[in-house]
Amino acid sequence: MNTLPLTILVLFYSRHGSTRKMAEFIAQGIESVPGCDARLRTVPAVSPTIEASEADIPSDGAPYVELSDLKECAGLALGSPTRFGNMAAAMKYFLDGTSADWLSGTLSGKPAAVFTSTGSLHGGQESTLLTMMLPLLHHGMVIVGLPYSQPELMTTSSGGSPYGATHWAGLDGKNPISDESRKLAIALGKRLAETAQKLHQQT
Repeated sequence: MNTLPLTILVLFYSRHGSTRKMAEFIAQGIESVPGCDARLRTVPAVSPTIEASEADIPSDGAPYVELSDLKECAGLALGSPTRFGNMAAAMKYFLDGTSADWLSGTLSGKPAAVFTSTGSLHGGQESTLLTMMLPLLHHGMVIVGLPYSQPELMTTSSGGSPYGATHWAGLDGKNPISDESRKLAIALGKRLAETAQKLHQQT
C-alpha cells in the first residue's frame, strides 16, 4: 500500500507579499490534513522590455515552479494579485506554456482552488478568481470553492468568496490579513487537500 504523502502544489505570484502570505495560509490548511504536504512555488515576473530577465533562482522565498511540479502534484492551489480584474501577466505567461501538459492530461481529474489579493475592496477579486479557473477547467481540473458552511463568508468585510479565498491589501499593500480572510484561506487549503485524498483513493 502506498503511504507516501500527497503533494498539493500552491502556485502563486506575489509582488508585495500579500498573495504570498495567503499562499502560506493555504499551505497551513493543506498540511492540517494528515497525509498531505504543501509545495510552495512561484513564477518569475515578466517585463515589457524583452531584454530583461529574472535570475534562474529567486533571491528569497519559494522556488520557481517547474512543469514537473504539475506532474507530481495531487492538487493545485493557484494564487495571483488582481490586475484589472484579471490574473497577473506572470501567472498567465506560465499557464500559457502548459500546452503539452494540457494535451497529455497531466492535471486532468485533479482538484484545484484559487485565491487572490487586491489593492481596493472592489477591485475585481471575484472576476480574478474566475479568470484563474478558466485555464484550470481547460486542463480538466475539478474546481473546489468555499461553502457557506464556513461562517466567515457571512461576516467578512475584508475578503473571502465562495469562489476562493481573497484579501484586501489596500493601496499600499500593507493591510494585514484579517482573521476572517485567514480562516477562509486555511479552510480552502484544508478542503482542497481533503478533496485530493478522496479523489486519489478512487484511482
